[in-house]
Amino acid sequence: MFGKTMNFDSKRVWDAFTYYIVQTVVLVGVATTLVYGLDMFGVVHEKGSFFAGGETFRMIGTCFVLLVSSGILYSKGLSNDMFAFAVTVLAIWLSWHHSVMLGMVPVALMSTFDAKK
Repeated sequence: MFGKTMNFDSKRVWDAFTYYIVQTVVLVGVATTLVYGLDMFGVVHEKGSFFAGGETFRMIGTCFVLLVSSGILYSKGLSNDMFAFAVTVLAIWLSWHHSVMLGMVPVALMSTFDAKK
């Protein structure tokens, strides 16, 4: 049942690691630019960085995890797969309660799942 899903050969691990790094860099750039823009318009009065945390960065990061993981579910046709849905819920929970960086790990692993045919 989990044979193909849990197939972690070296190419898949490298693909997941690369996906994690690229998406994290994109997330940091988008979140920092968005918070800077919101601060310019007076919506957010938070100074700091992405890695220091904060309520605004956590909300933006969790929304990013939700969008990226739902995009993976849709593009690979995994929207009716219960295991992939559980991994998505785990990623969102981890990014909200612990760290967005930790929430991106299940998303990176989910990017290696095989598409339904």
